[in-house]
Amino acid sequence: MPAKKTAKIFNLEGKPTGKTTLPTVFDTPLRPDIIKRAVLAIQSSRLQPQGRDPMAGKKTSAESRGTGMGIARIPRVKGGGGRAALAPSTVGGRQPHPPRSAKKIIKRIPRKEARFALLSAVAATASGDVVASRGHRIEDVLGFPLIVTDSIEELAKTSELEAALTNLGVLSDLCRVKGSRKIRAGKGKRRGRKMKQAVGPLIVVAENRGIFNAASNLLGVDVSIVKNLNAEMLAPGTHPGRLTLWTNGAIEQLDKLYGGGEEA
Repeated sequence: MPAKKTAKIFNLEGKPTGKTTLPTVFDTPLRPDIIKRAVLAIQSSRLQPQGRDPMAGKKTSAESRGTGMGIARIPRVKGGGGRAALAPSTVGGRQPHPPRSAKKIIKRIPRKEARFALLSAVAATASGDVVASRGHRIEDVLGFPLIVTDSIEELAKTSELEAALTNLGVLSDLCRVKGSRKIRAGKGKRRGRKMKQAVGPLIVVAENRGIFNAASNLLGVDVSIVKNLNAEMLAPGTHPGRLTLWTNGAIEQLDKLYGGGEEA
């Protein structure tokens, strides 16, 4: 039976204070294809079905006059001076292929497959190569997986959390996020998504003791309770390997929630 893996636990000053045994979740093989399916399923559940009135553009007496009159055979309103209607490409006419509310837009995957995707995304956070391939700056990160003492959950000020992240080697990734912020090209600027920026580190905690408020003003930084994790948080944009900080309590809860791991 292979020996269990261990990882160092760091305090808020970036100094190791002990070791912990990693749950078997971190032995889950990396499956980007399954992770992608799970993330797309989560994203599709937020879509709102839309459709058109089946009679939209058809409430008219327009009909074609046929051939032999030297004009196009497009439907025209009776007594309307030859004004075209009803057909697509005419003013007030119907759409050629309108969206239908009956269309299935939510992608669903089996429950076991969604669970495997989550465990695979968790395991990807323990690989420095996978995290680096996603674009994160990890040259100063102290270790993978990066485990911090539970005292980080009690930080209530943004300055305190930023100082702790600097000591843990995450500052370069925060700077990467800040430098990536720009104005979106296109019409999205006037549709509520003017700014565009990269995704920064994720902090996984056992419980909220003030850190959510501290992280709210740090660009790209997200905080999640371990029991609320999903594949999209750990693999934004379907790409696994997000730079993740785990508290020691979150690792213990992770072992209780998914201690059995998942077979490949």
